[in-house]
Amino acid sequence: MKSILIIGLGDFGHYLCRDLADLKNDIMAVDQDETALEDLLDIVSDSLIADCTRENVLKKIGVSDFDICFVCISGNFQSSLEITSLLKDLGAKYVVSMVRSEVHAKFLLRNGADEVIHPNRGAAMRAAVKYNNDHIFDYIDLKDGYSIYEITPLKEWESKSILSSDIRARYGMYIVGIIRPDGQTSFMPDPQTVIREGDHLMVLAHQQVVDKLMRKLR
Repeated sequence: MKSILIIGLGDFGHYLCRDLADLKNDIMAVDQDETALEDLLDIVSDSLIADCTRENVLKKIGVSDFDICFVCISGNFQSSLEITSLLKDLGAKYVVSMVRSEVHAKFLLRNGADEVIHPNRGAAMRAAVKYNNDHIFDYIDLKDGYSIYEITPLKEWESKSILSSDIRARYGMYIVGIIRPDGQTSFMPDPQTVIREGDHLMVLAHQQVVDKLMRKLR
């Protein structure tokens, strides 16, 4: 479970809030519009009606106490930029900002955002899964509970081949790709390929399998 601040509860902020709540995270939601918060009060730990472009508001919230701060302001890039910058100035650990264009992305990344997200329903779910766990780096939803995850390998798999680590039989997951630390990617790797320290594995697996695996990685 992570402590998460979400600023801005438009469509994307709502989806993100609900998806992160479903993953059992501790969430504080903030918006200037009281009605934007009404249907989220039963799933968030705390909420606030406030203008986060005001530095004293963010100081009161205590942004440095959160593991991740999301800025999901839609329709007002200036406010998004100001809030992103203020969050970082006030010691926010990790800031993820919503963007509408690549130009906006460049400005936000230069002014405090650690990462940016282009908003849509799928992006909200991917962000929720990714930021919920430090060992999941990306996620593609398929169907019937199955997805492709980019994950950290277990220590016991390192320096072993895919075949000798017996991942498919023991964990019910298929390795469909390996991303090396230098960015080189191998899709559908040979069973004799050795898993190295620092690799990311792209695995096809059911959510229950990945949830069990993530508990071993914590």
